[in-house]
Amino acid sequence: MGSPEGIVFDARLTRPDRLVLQQLCNDISASSAANKNEGNDNDSTDDTGNAQTVAALRALNDPKDARFEPTVFTTWDIDEIRSSRFMPGFVLRLLESYISWARHVVRTETDVVMVTHLLLYFCTSLPSAILLFCRFSWLHAVGHLAMQGYYMGPYTLLKHQHIHMRGVLDKRFEVVDQGFPYFMDLLMGHTWHSYFYHHVKHHHVEGNGPDDLSSTIRYQRDEPRDFAIYVLRFLLLAWVELPRYFFSKNKTLLGCKAAFWETSSYLTIYLAWKINPRAAVFVFLLPLFCMRVAMMVGNWGQHAFVDEEEPDSDYRSSITLVDVPSNRFCYNDGYHTSHHLNPLRHWRDHPAAFMAGKGEYARQQALVFHDIDYIFITVNLLRKNYEHLARCLVPIGDKQIAMTLDERVAMLKRHTRRFTEEEIIKKYKLTPAAAAK
Repeated sequence: MGSPEGIVFDARLTRPDRLVLQQLCNDISASSAANKNEGNDNDSTDDTGNAQTVAALRALNDPKDARFEPTVFTTWDIDEIRSSRFMPGFVLRLLESYISWARHVVRTETDVVMVTHLLLYFCTSLPSAILLFCRFSWLHAVGHLAMQGYYMGPYTLLKHQHIHMRGVLDKRFEVVDQGFPYFMDLLMGHTWHSYFYHHVKHHHVEGNGPDDLSSTIRYQRDEPRDFAIYVLRFLLLAWVELPRYFFSKNKTLLGCKAAFWETSSYLTIYLAWKINPRAAVFVFLLPLFCMRVAMMVGNWGQHAFVDEEEPDSDYRSSITLVDVPSNRFCYNDGYHTSHHLNPLRHWRDHPAAFMAGKGEYARQQALVFHDIDYIFITVNLLRKNYEHLARCLVPIGDKQIAMTLDERVAMLKRHTRRFTEEEIIKKYKLTPAAAAK
């Protein structure tokens, strides 16, 4: 259905995303009706509706509330299944029994979907990979790679929660919780522990700043040549640059661990190649290549828009997406600003946290998009299709709401500009010695 400012409600939005987007639409209508002057900082918002939205979002996450809804599958919400006229009664009873059991397997009761996915991966990915090594066929190999391509995004964001929270299952299942990555990571295109060391111990420490190996600030973010250099550097040099980064920061143990697990992963893949080269290509090498490209495409989209006035602000160097691929299938990955503000925040808490802090988001001129994911933000940037990106922008606060489409385009273009080394020293308050490292 249509809404103010051309905002579109995708039929597959999660319930929290629908609540968030509806409230943002209400804010737009309230601001437009108030006819505020451009640049006024006293934002017109529907405060009563906002409080009700926050309360509703928190209720969905509270096991003690009658409105509580665990996430069981990514494709369907549990209330859709329960209300379906086509669901046989015995299947629904089995499902309810599974949910009741799984709620006590996971660390947080909302996260039944993580048990669902781990069971799925161990029943499909692992047997398929073993079979390919035992009896290779091209049809099976292509089908296996397609299946893994479908799994990689959700698995990566499950791992994202896992590495930040140091696990996702109840402590009774500690062995399974800490052991499953050793079986699954290589199959899903990850090397062992590299995501933890690069993302938690590096990226969140540096925050897209000058020392962040995946920082976007030294690149023109709408230029294909710069993007190609960015991806190739990660593909070819990440394995050596990350340990070197830790050594340069006097974190020798972290550097040694990062180097050990990366080389151990490559050695394992090499040994698998010696057993069956064709199977190793489809089971390990192609997923590794696809995952690393995808992660750089995604990170480019997440940190493409950096406000030159305050580039070290989490509000101004990352974005928020209200979309289906990121939030329905990938554990609310669209709430990237919320994640940078609090990396330990549980994935189901992001929509409520965003709405509760929406006033600060507006004051900081944070960027919120809808009906587009990180991949297509990157694609549209490289095509310099700023008008489409501006139409996907959900304006928050009176200043953004008052902008014309052309003004939004100009703002987005400013935010994708490459910083010079002189600007980096000034904006990040670096000493010349620190900048030279």
